[in-house]
Amino acid sequence: NIQSKDPQQVIDGNERVIRPRLADAAFFYKNDKQNSLESRRESLKEIVFQAQLGSLFDKTQRVATNAEQIASLIEADQALVRRAAELSKSDLVTLMVGEFANLQGSMGRDYALHDGEDAQIAEALFEQYLPRFAGDIIPTTAVGTALALADKLDSLVAIFSIGQQPSGSRDPFALRRASLGVLRILIEGNIDADLEQLIHHTGAQLSDLKEPKLTGDALYKQVLTYVLDRLKSWYKDQNMPSELYASVAHLGLSNPLDINARVIAVHRFTRLPEAADLAAANRRVYNMLDKQTDTHIPSKVSLSLLEVGAEIQLATAVESLSKKVAPLIEQRDYYAVLEQLATLRDPVDQFFEEVMVMADNHKVRNNRLALLSRLQQLFMQVADISQLAPTK
Repeated sequence: NIQSKDPQQVIDGNERVIRPRLADAAFFYKNDKQNSLESRRESLKEIVFQAQLGSLFDKTQRVATNAEQIASLIEADQALVRRAAELSKSDLVTLMVGEFANLQGSMGRDYALHDGEDAQIAEALFEQYLPRFAGDIIPTTAVGTALALADKLDSLVAIFSIGQQPSGSRDPFALRRASLGVLRILIEGNIDADLEQLIHHTGAQLSDLKEPKLTGDALYKQVLTYVLDRLKSWYKDQNMPSELYASVAHLGLSNPLDINARVIAVHRFTRLPEAADLAAANRRVYNMLDKQTDTHIPSKVSLSLLEVGAEIQLATAVESLSKKVAPLIEQRDYYAVLEQLATLRDPVDQFFEEVMVMADNHKVRNNRLALLSRLQQLFMQVADISQLAPTK
């Protein structure tokens, strides 16, 4: 950190260091091209991915099968995807990547093109590692997307199955990064896929695993929960309050693209003047219904049991809105749904001001609880907005 009096000496010194490195790279590059990526696959059998999970060759076999299934979801060429998966780790045994590890993927792409592989396969060998860090790009090709998802999901499900989940700051297999990568690819890539199903497909490739710590539904649930929990930090980085994600997470969904659409809609909804009152009302409804553990609440509201004008008005509004929002739910236009439901603020406020829910007549009481349950279900089609209300 000093100002050199003779910069040329610094330049000469740097050149003496970098010339042999460049000479090494040129030597590695020339020699690597004498053997194809295909011919290097056998060498992967000698490299352990993880003791219980086998070699890197075994991993490429699992990934190839899983990537084919993912390819069918995103309209990628299955033959190209399988070929890319089979070659995906071959550059790891080249001289160049052995010396310059951060060139993994980049050299795979270059060598694949030299070998005469399809350009989509070559690009996928690079894209399998995307995104590599926060803010990095995601895969842009269908083949690369399928391979990147399959590779990351294999690492997640396989490592969880042997009980090597990340704990604290310990994450030797970079599963947090893999989880965020899966989420970013699905959400930013606009891929409408059920993550739970993808995890199930991935787990099916581990049927021959010896003495796994987790299997079946217990494994799938733990991986799904772990991956979706990364959304908390995802939205935190976007300066969104934690209760926004909590309101959607309460529904137990497993499609990240759909979850994201709901969170964004709820975020916009919170800016409406009706939002705070409706969130508080939903909290009140939630608490009231939660206490009715021994009560059979009817699934339908009986119009003949409605006595007070305010409950008739609310029942009419709920019934009308349920028909209006149905097509919007199908279109996943969740903000439009919440805009419609915002019109319920006045009927809901009037209901709680004028109606005694816990009436002496048990039929009337249960009918009013049924109306509140219907109101809750209407909002729960998008999110549990009671989570937005401050707890006392």
